[in-house]
Amino acid sequence: MDEVAHTSASVNRDDAPVIAVVMPCYRETGNVLDVLARIGAEVSRIFVVDDGCPDGTGDLVRRSCDDPRVDVIVHQSNSGVGSAVLSGYQAAIDSGAEIIIKIDGDGQMAPALIPRLAAPIVLGQADYAKGNRFHDLDGLRQMPGLRLFGNLVLSFASKLSSGYWNIFDPTNGFTAIHAKVAQRLPADRISRGYFFESDMLFHLNLTGAVVIDVPMTARYGDETSGLSIPRVAVEFPIKHAWNALRRVFYSYFLRDFTAASVQLVAGWGLLLFGIVFGALEWAASNATGIPATAGTVILAALPVILGSQFLIAFLDFDTRNVPRTPLHPRL
Repeated sequence: MDEVAHTSASVNRDDAPVIAVVMPCYRETGNVLDVLARIGAEVSRIFVVDDGCPDGTGDLVRRSCDDPRVDVIVHQSNSGVGSAVLSGYQAAIDSGAEIIIKIDGDGQMAPALIPRLAAPIVLGQADYAKGNRFHDLDGLRQMPGLRLFGNLVLSFASKLSSGYWNIFDPTNGFTAIHAKVAQRLPADRISRGYFFESDMLFHLNLTGAVVIDVPMTARYGDETSGLSIPRVAVEFPIKHAWNALRRVFYSYFLRDFTAASVQLVAGWGLLLFGIVFGALEWAASNATGIPATAGTVILAALPVILGSQFLIAFLDFDTRNVPRTPLHPRL
């Protein structure tokens, strides 16, 4: 059982939406109090989620933070950042929050940006907003080179798997979501580990939520990342590929069937036929020493050309098939 410690914080209702912050923590005793101290008055509730932290981040917050907005949720064992965030989401929803901000406790994200992150949701422009560290080119100089390259690769993979071709920096954990949209997400099927942010985008697309980027500058200090690069290099591509297949099947075959669906099937069919037929004919020609006829070459090349064109047309449709109408005003 998870232990939840509630304070007497109250949520003040006025014309502004009720904003809650969820802060997952694991070994964040060196930074969490500073981050909490910098969260502005626009936030009504703060949920610090100690995810089985061995150095007692939750206990530190209880002892040293007298902010009445702060509640501490303690997981008895480490269950992953996704699990911590989802626990915080549920607590925020139960408290009556309308917009939920997720911010890490390591100090990389500036709490002063919370109003900017929440603004697209407040204005009805989006259901989910996330930070984008790549908007400001000068700010990229602060990002370690290996992390920069990894984010570039993961960003493209995430576009394929999530269908949000209009966003970047998918692993950015500085996010805002409307509580009504968060309630519609299948929490039991969202990844609990470091793939959480990417998997959230996949499920948001299936829900039809509008997602936008908010420019930000990340701060890199002496914090230690728990993300294992070798593990990510193996785990993330497999999960992105699986989500991409699921998204295409759900969107273009299960829920709807359009010209793009035909383009996808015809494109792959023609492309594979041309490659296999051409390879077999080349092998036969190489074995016998008899050159392939012009007709044979055309019969191999034409399906490859047509198949490639069909797939390009499908990709063009998919890049334009991004949710455009915010979901939460209609819920």
